[in-house]
Amino acid sequence: MKKTVMMSLLVSVSLFAADYSSVIEKPNASKMIQKDLLAPAKTFTMPAGCITTDPEAIARGAFIFHNLNGKKAKQNPPKGLARKQMQQGKTYLPGDKIPAKQYGNCVACHNIEGAKGAGNIGPDLTGYKDMFMATGVRDNQFVFQKIADPRVDNKDTHMTVNLTTKLFTTKEICEITSYIVSPK
Repeated sequence: MKKTVMMSLLVSVSLFAADYSSVIEKPNASKMIQKDLLAPAKTFTMPAGCITTDPEAIARGAFIFHNLNGKKAKQNPPKGLARKQMQQGKTYLPGDKIPAKQYGNCVACHNIEGAKGAGNIGPDLTGYKDMFMATGVRDNQFVFQKIADPRVDNKDTHMTVNLTTKLFTTKEICEITSYIVSPK
């Protein structure tokens, strides 16, 4: 008897239950995944005049190399860099929150002269100019490409894809490259 009453109650409740299916969000996961996928690896040609000995450009490259983002940067950015960056194509109104500028934090994986907390996941870049540039084993285009999109010759890399994803501009990649190949 108890079982019959219980079943009757369940059937009654289910008949009068509200239909919430129209208010449940059902995102299209396929579209979300496609949006998040990286574009194919791309070969970039370093622009003329990219590598410079300008101390201000090298200072910007060093700052980008050694810091994660503007909000948590260890010191004030050098001339030409800001802690926050307005996004292209977006209109900002007074009071709008401008996002922190994302820097490279290359030092999380790479060691280089003067690094604090240098990583050991990526290649050690200490003495890079003498070991690779001066000997002709590497050239500026190689370094530029590695920073722009390292997947060109290593599809399984864990390094950030900086120019393809527009994390950095061409100018910023030139400044990071100039810093890496500069005498320390």
